[in-house]
Amino acid sequence: MKVYQTNEIKNIALLGNDGSGKTTLTESLLYEAGIIKRRGRITQQNTVSDYFPVEQEYGYSVFSTVFHVEWNGRKLNIIDCPGSDDFVGAALTALNVTDTAILLLKGANGVEVGTQNHFRYTEKLGKPVIFLVNQLDDENCDYDRILEQLTAVYGSKVVPIQYPIKTGPDFNALIDVLLMKKYSWSPDGGAPTIEEVPAEEMDKAMEMHKALVEAAAEHDDTLMEKFFESETLTEDEMREGIRKGLASRGMFPVFCVCAGKDMGVRRLMEFLGNVVPFVDEMPKVFNTRGEEIVPDSNGPTSLFFFKTAMEPHIGEVQYFKVMSGTIHEGADLTNADRGSKERMAQIFCCAGATRIKVEEMVAGDIGCTVKLKDVKTGNTLNGKDCENRFNFIKYPNAKYSRAIRAVNEHETEKMMNALQKMREEDPTWQIEQSKELKQIIVHGQGEFHLRTLKWRMENNEKIQIVFDEPKVPYRETITKAARADYRHKKQSGGAGQFGEVHLIVEPYYEGMPDPDVYRFGNQEYRINAKSTEVVDLEWGGKLVFINSVVGGAIDARFMPAILKGVMQRMEQGPLTGCYARDVRVIVYDGKMHPVDSNELSFMLAGRQAFAQAFKDAGPKILEPIYDVEVFVPSDKMGDVMSDLQGRRAMIVGMTSENGYEKLTAKAPLKEMSSYSTALSSLTGGRASFIMKFASYELVPSDVQQKLVAAYASQQED
Repeated sequence: MKVYQTNEIKNIALLGNDGSGKTTLTESLLYEAGIIKRRGRITQQNTVSDYFPVEQEYGYSVFSTVFHVEWNGRKLNIIDCPGSDDFVGAALTALNVTDTAILLLKGANGVEVGTQNHFRYTEKLGKPVIFLVNQLDDENCDYDRILEQLTAVYGSKVVPIQYPIKTGPDFNALIDVLLMKKYSWSPDGGAPTIEEVPAEEMDKAMEMHKALVEAAAEHDDTLMEKFFESETLTEDEMREGIRKGLASRGMFPVFCVCAGKDMGVRRLMEFLGNVVPFVDEMPKVFNTRGEEIVPDSNGPTSLFFFKTAMEPHIGEVQYFKVMSGTIHEGADLTNADRGSKERMAQIFCCAGATRIKVEEMVAGDIGCTVKLKDVKTGNTLNGKDCENRFNFIKYPNAKYSRAIRAVNEHETEKMMNALQKMREEDPTWQIEQSKELKQIIVHGQGEFHLRTLKWRMENNEKIQIVFDEPKVPYRETITKAARADYRHKKQSGGAGQFGEVHLIVEPYYEGMPDPDVYRFGNQEYRINAKSTEVVDLEWGGKLVFINSVVGGAIDARFMPAILKGVMQRMEQGPLTGCYARDVRVIVYDGKMHPVDSNELSFMLAGRQAFAQAFKDAGPKILEPIYDVEVFVPSDKMGDVMSDLQGRRAMIVGMTSENGYEKLTAKAPLKEMSSYSTALSSLTGGRASFIMKFASYELVPSDVQQKLVAAYASQQED
């Protein structure tokens, strides 16, 4: 296979809502390019994409598929991404290592929630977008309506390059207003018949052609001057203008295909090869030191590994992008993240499960390799005298969590190893072994996401698992000052145990004044702080520990033991057993014995004194509150708002964004555990949401009573 140079390579992400036809389009692209001899079908489970058993079982994409096509002396690396937002990690990874996005639209549906979500990702990353209307043969397809939708949502930057003469089952021809030609196909698709634009379509075609010429001229001063002089541009000038418009996101061209019948696919590839920006024409990537890395084939060799796939009979297949330099078969490289040495024994071009062996790849190209010793997703391998590291892919927060356990407890370690492997394939998985909740928590993007994990665990790994509702990480705190003392005394022959601690607890907040005088009952307690220790708690909040003991009532050497006892009780709050936070503890008095006092005695005394004082200090339970953003069609806004309010959420704002309503709210985590399923049900899958931790807030008193009663009952059991 030819070694393509950086200025001959284009990297493209194929995105679109579930059911828009990405897998079918992939088959047609590969068939037209001669990579495969016949097009596979999803129903026959023989497609290049969706070749993993879990994808064939469920009938939707779970992993991205990397493939390439060669066309007119160009190499197009294309990554076909899952449509469901549950597998958003694959789409974000693809967008970060490619330069242009094709956003596929289902002819019958037009702009869907997946379209909106994917477009938002391209917007954040500044990637060019081509809209591609597919399934023009669907009886419910209305191209003009889709064009109106696109223009309403994305504005005047939406510029059609093609339009179908008619849609529905009889679709077989379209007008290309860039070339001003009519393309038509036989029922088998494939190579088109190319003719002049028929007279009855000329007025419409000319109007759209002029709009395209004007849009192309806008992005180049020279072309704009020529346009003002002659009101026309040559075909090459239009391509140049469109390329610049694409690169600056000043223009979103609209193309048409019927991938299932292989109509329009060949013309799409011509456009991608001729017009889409090359790797070296796009903004450069920066390494972790903030240095710009130019895709120069003569520069130092640096590879970024963006994807890992676990394939049967092979093991780990590692996918990489050549960020700079040239990689040769047999090259020795250093892992910048792990310090280990690696040899690239083999290099392959990708075509799904098929791999084509090559001897070298240059900057900007995408390939894969196997049998590396110690390379993980996100690692960088460098050649001699190169110290690059890359960390430019940012993944979204988890939206759906479940506690996971093996049915057979003895398989827990095996289950954990399998989970870590899956996280290598999909970094949006988060695996947490919660000491606090005494559960293993799997955080993902939605119910589908976890359903596929369960299928793979039980079918691929042969481990039966159960999902449980995750416990909520409540926190405990206090609302007023309280005092307590406790004497620990034990005598059992020989040396005994003795320690007495008197302390005050009160709520802590940043910037609070130093303690002075406290009054409990008729007694006044004057505080003179001798030392202060501030403990930043690993679960959030602080513990401030003050030694105010005078007259040597407790030796200073016992203070760390008292602090340790307090910390032990902070780790198991008196109300619900959850962590306590934001407390100031003042030890002001106590007693010790010249023989029987030791660290254990004071640790136990401090622990018990703190527990008593805590219970008298107006203890309250805090719950985690999350910021939630919901993107919802306007006709479903009322239902979604009512549902959120039923989840104790507080609506804080509403705005319109690209044809969808954006609803912002603050909601307790307890009420959001199954929200992705409920939202999908409420809106027919047309809405999406993101959430991230905001703060801890007091739970309502009725909720607190239930939680305290449940904990007390559990303790009795």
